[in-house]
Amino acid sequence: MQKRSRCRRFGWALAAALAAMPLLPQAAAAQSSAQARGEALLQRHCAMCHAVGRRGTSPHAMAPPFRTLGRKYPIESLEEGLAEGLMTGHPEMPEFRFSPRDVGAIVAYLNSVQEP
Repeated sequence: MQKRSRCRRFGWALAAALAAMPLLPQAAAAQSSAQARGEALLQRHCAMCHAVGRRGTSPHAMAPPFRTLGRKYPIESLEEGLAEGLMTGHPEMPEFRFSPRDVGAIVAYLNSVQEP
């Protein structure tokens, strides 16, 4: 009887895993789409000063490359500032405000390019 019970539990677990499989490619595609949107936003608004990709130096010497932001801040901690307006200690950086959808895309992209 115990063997049958284990087989039944395994069967249910296998069925649940198989049912979730079609969602995995969709989730990966959505994540990829969000990252692409975040990269495009950062290229448009930030690349004039910051290196926004996995390589390269920032055009403005004092602007940190975005791939290193995770060294100083948890990337998710930037969400509020991105939504409400980033304020910095230097006058050259303009204030930006992004929609919640854009914030999610930017955070997804930033997480994807962080150096270990």
